Amino acid sequence: MFRLFHCLGIALFSAWLMLGATASLAQEAPQRIGIIGTGNIGSTLARLWVEAGHEVMISSRNPERLQPLADELGVRARVGTPREAAAFGEVIMLAVPYGATPQVGRDYATELAGKVVLDAGNPRPGRDGPMAEEAVEMGAGLASQQFLPGVRLVRAFNAISAHNLRSQAHRDGEKLAIPLAADDQAALEVAARLVTDAGFDPVIVGPLSSAKSFDFNSGVSARMPTARELRELLNL
Repeated sequence: MFRLFHCLGIALFSAWLMLGATASLAQEAPQRIGIIGTGNIGSTLARLWVEAGHEVMISSRNPERLQPLADELGVRARVGTPREAAAFGEVIMLAVPYGATPQVGRDYATELAGKVVLDAGNPRPGRDGPMAEEAVEMGAGLASQQFLPGVRLVRAFNAISAHNLRSQAHRDGEKLAIPLAADDQAALEVAARLVTDAGFDPVIVGPLSSAKSFDFNSGVSARMPTARELRELLNL
């Protein structure tokens, strides 16, 4: 009987180790990323993530216009509509003008439900109107949470210009910081990995309410801080 329990214990321990190893490998496995809004930010991240080994779907209401970019990026890139990108991605990169965020939340609620959504939009009242004024006052993290209910929201890539995203990725020495904020710890870990894969240093600032500290009007993006400098700037 002792020998039976001993063998059973070894088997269970071995299975536990295998499950742990499988979970670890899953965390490192390539992600499927749907990009909604393939402008300067979205297209640059598509390139960086494909180079890191991830699969991306870049999207447009006229997806044929993006086919040349997908052809250039290679077999890990494909094109689709925003709805198709929302369905394709395990992770969604949202890089649309902020005024479009509520419509994204309404139109693709089913496809986005439960997924990690990285939100790079910045409310600009001069462009986006009254909804942006309210979002600036509230903070874009909390505002986006209202516009995108049911997702695992992370504020990410909103505090860097498209030019710096292109030119500073994987630079030598201390890398530029990408501040992150979310209420979901596991979503933050996914976002941090994708920031690293894009060639930057992730800095977790706190919950979505703390994202206001690196909103567009905070001046963080203009400073181009490293992770060390950003932590000093935000007293982290």
